[in-house]
Amino acid sequence: MRYSLFVTLLCMTLGFSGQVFASKDQRPALASVQAAAAEVGEKALLFGKNADRAVPIASITKLMTALVVTESGQDMNEWLTFEERHVEAAANAWSRIRVGSQLRRRDVLRIALMSSENFAAYTLARAHPGGFEAFVEAMNAKAKALGMAQTHFVDPTGLSVRNTSSAADLVRLVRAALKHPGIGEASTTGYYRAEFRKPRYSLSFGNTNTLVHRNSWGVSLSKTGYLTEAGRCLVMVSEMHGKPVITVLLDSLGTRSPMGDAGRIKRWLVTGKAESIAPAAKRYEQEKNASLMAADPAEARQAHTQ
Repeated sequence: MRYSLFVTLLCMTLGFSGQVFASKDQRPALASVQAAAAEVGEKALLFGKNADRAVPIASITKLMTALVVTESGQDMNEWLTFEERHVEAAANAWSRIRVGSQLRRRDVLRIALMSSENFAAYTLARAHPGGFEAFVEAMNAKAKALGMAQTHFVDPTGLSVRNTSSAADLVRLVRAALKHPGIGEASTTGYYRAEFRKPRYSLSFGNTNTLVHRNSWGVSLSKTGYLTEAGRCLVMVSEMHGKPVITVLLDSLGTRSPMGDAGRIKRWLVTGKAESIAPAAKRYEQEKNASLMAADPAEARQAHTQ
């Protein structure tokens, strides 16, 4: 009887579903320059790496775009018109979508999230009450309401390097987005064929995160991002040994580095062991981190005392 009680208490201590979660006093080795992870439903981070540093976030921006659209109360079945941009894009904004054509708002939101379609994100903002500028104001107001103190937006696509946030702030954004199942569903759509009108044509779109196609990951929310200044970025919620975990990975060298980091986090949560990183990715992380610290003497002094 006592032995059975001991075994039961031991299993409860070791973690959920019989899995051993790593000590929060340790951190995994990652290729990403900034990172954070947290269990859904828990306020504390499992770990953070430069988690409060404000950096460009590229198309991760579109998660806030989706949140503002979803909470605006606008009709998701309304047909939106893809109009010529009223301001020049900060980076390459080429799109296969024809100017003047129309698509329902819910489908515009879907391709903005799952395929990171920049013209779609722009169109969502343009169709907002008060227009594009009012939409950007709403993005920043929402960030403030969520306590995202290191976050600032200037456009809804992420094409501008002036869209900045921190890994810790993006965990807050993901928690808010998770309250709207439609955002998660749209962001994890594997493939989608959008049916436009005026003129009538269709286009196929694929998800920019390959992990959504793997059932073993159980991805329930996803967004990727890339700019030269932001590096490769990934934000997602996935199942890690029975628990939904928010993962934020900012500024990695290669297209596979964020996915590799997600795998390292997943294994670290069980083993507590840091894994090796490809030499080129490690050099990039070290050089980028050194450059950012050199640009912020206060951060460098803080790191030196830790």
